[in-house]
Amino acid sequence: MKKRVVVGLSGGVDSSVAAYLLQQEGYEVIGLFMKNWHDDSVTISNECPWLEDSNDALLVAEKLGIPFQTVDLSEQYQEKIVDYMFSEYEKGRTPNPDVLCNREIKFAVFLEITLSLGADYVAAGHYCQKRTTEIEGKPLYHLIAGADNNKDQSYFLCQLSQEQLAKSLFPIGALTKPQVREIAAEMELVTAEKKDSQGLCFIGKVRLPEFLQQKLQPKEGQIIQIDKNHSVYSSSDETETLASLSHKITYTPEMGKVVGKHQGAHYFTVGQRKGLNVGGTTEPLFVIATDVVTNTIYTGLSSNHPGLFRRGLFIDASETHWIRTDLALSVGESKEVMARIRYRQPLQKATLHQEEKGMYVIFDEPQSAITEGQFVAWYQEDELLGSGVIA
Repeated sequence: MKKRVVVGLSGGVDSSVAAYLLQQEGYEVIGLFMKNWHDDSVTISNECPWLEDSNDALLVAEKLGIPFQTVDLSEQYQEKIVDYMFSEYEKGRTPNPDVLCNREIKFAVFLEITLSLGADYVAAGHYCQKRTTEIEGKPLYHLIAGADNNKDQSYFLCQLSQEQLAKSLFPIGALTKPQVREIAAEMELVTAEKKDSQGLCFIGKVRLPEFLQQKLQPKEGQIIQIDKNHSVYSSSDETETLASLSHKITYTPEMGKVVGKHQGAHYFTVGQRKGLNVGGTTEPLFVIATDVVTNTIYTGLSSNHPGLFRRGLFIDASETHWIRTDLALSVGESKEVMARIRYRQPLQKATLHQEEKGMYVIFDEPQSAITEGQFVAWYQEDELLGSGVIA
């Protein structure tokens, strides 16, 4: 009997080719389109309208001769992603909706729907791979980077569990993007030349300030510039501890000079350059810190400003997640890994240090714009082992 798989058809080329490849492999394939959003007022509608995507997904399903349904998950999306985003931005943190969407929606709510349809697997058009081995007679699932270095999307799946991986398939993970487009063109799929979507997971391109203004009101505050030679950057601490390497500097307005005004500290994130609207500086200004309590943004001149860099970060014990649960560290243990703090960042040498209250990640080299609320993911060679939310 054929194994049944539900493919999340997004209306893009990757999921279209994923469905075709599974069909070729002999699976019984069902296409399911997720509608996650109803408010078009904050989307740049002609960039990625859900209606067009849904129509393209339907055309692909018809071309492949597979059943197709649309499922409305906007209520769950609002609760698990949008509300969480507002709450994080309000606290001055910067969440990653794509990682959350995969953990909470695509490989959770959507997976449940898939299984209720009698399917064995859910499949996605992600550029990553899955390997299965055995430990003591039980299957162990490995999340492997995509073969296309330019498109590897394993980072977005860094919060998946063994249970979720068990039911997941990634048909295009061993291909490059040009190969995927080539297959789509050969099959004359309507999505063959379609541009990749750039927006929030399954919503489309969203204007973030307008999106946030639905709940977070604009409020005028000061932009402070901190000099790169400020004494706060000359460390007098000769013994570097895990805590000192991960320490975030607390700034006050007296430490710098006022260079402009902004409309809300919660609209800005560390490392941001655009949107400050401060002229007359010799080099670009970068956000080095935000304070949502006093509604203040702290900035520094140039991408080399010392306020942007530090070597360490901390993950609270409740936010530490291992895909490879068999490799999870015990208190007092450490492990050398390769890690990244954002999508597309080249992997960096780092060491994990497990303590009672959580885990420190200490990089060999200082990292720019370590951002609270984002995810750090750690790897061994091409396998993603685990991840955590940066505190």
